[in-house]
Amino acid sequence: MNRHDSAVAAEVKAAGLVATASLHHHSPPAISPWLLRGFLAYAPGYVRRYLHSVRVCGAEHLLGASHTAAVIYMNHASWWDPMIAALLAGAYLNRRSHYTPIDAAALEKYKFFSRIGFFGIERNRMGGARKLLQIGTQILQREDSVLWITPQGKFADVRERPLRFESGLAHLLLHAPSCAVIPAAIEYVHWEERTPEALVLIAEPVKIDSTAAAGELNALLEARLTVAMDELAQASIRRDVPGFASLLQGKAGVGGFYDRWRSLKALARGERFSAQHGQNLENKLGH
Repeated sequence: MNRHDSAVAAEVKAAGLVATASLHHHSPPAISPWLLRGFLAYAPGYVRRYLHSVRVCGAEHLLGASHTAAVIYMNHASWWDPMIAALLAGAYLNRRSHYTPIDAAALEKYKFFSRIGFFGIERNRMGGARKLLQIGTQILQREDSVLWITPQGKFADVRERPLRFESGLAHLLLHAPSCAVIPAAIEYVHWEERTPEALVLIAEPVKIDSTAAAGELNALLEARLTVAMDELAQASIRRDVPGFASLLQGKAGVGGFYDRWRSLKALARGERFSAQHGQNLENKLGH
């Protein structure tokens, strides 16, 4: 080897050492159990103030994953999605450790969330994908862990087709093929009340083939969530209330002076006052 070759080899070796040194080991956030319990207890009251109801179909698929690590992947329809996930976690997976990736810049603003399982990911960067893989693999090695993720990576209208996922989830699942992988479709609609309904459809778990290519698995995950979202849209169009379990009932009626006047009129007539604006949903629910 001549002097030039030796110099090149030394530079390559040095570059490799620098690259290796820059690969930080990332661990899951340390969850504060009492803060997590407090947040899950706080969520229902907060949601009740702003939504008329949260209705869920297919909750048995969450209950069926109670003894194994689980990934619940959702479409990203609204700011409300994390709060709905908190309701689902508190109702069906209450004794589990819950984690979710979030944009790293957002987590810097709300560092409290790192105490309840959120961890920052830099989107569209190789370091962010590597961090998700490292942390996610460790999370899914523990049977009591649940990872909530929105693989679209951005807010997207529920009518947007085709769904496009970032590849991080598929790569992660190829490293943890034995966990339960559950699609969850979410939609927010206005039916007969001033405030909206949150509708959730939990679909059957996806079977993961650990020999599949990442692109193939990504397409399967997209397809399964698309089917769930289409089914939820049809149930919403039909206003298929009996097909859902009522997870939470929030505010109804107009509120303020108008509802007080309506209640006094009902009292004067000896009738039971209901703040519900629409009676059709009440009748379907058997109220």
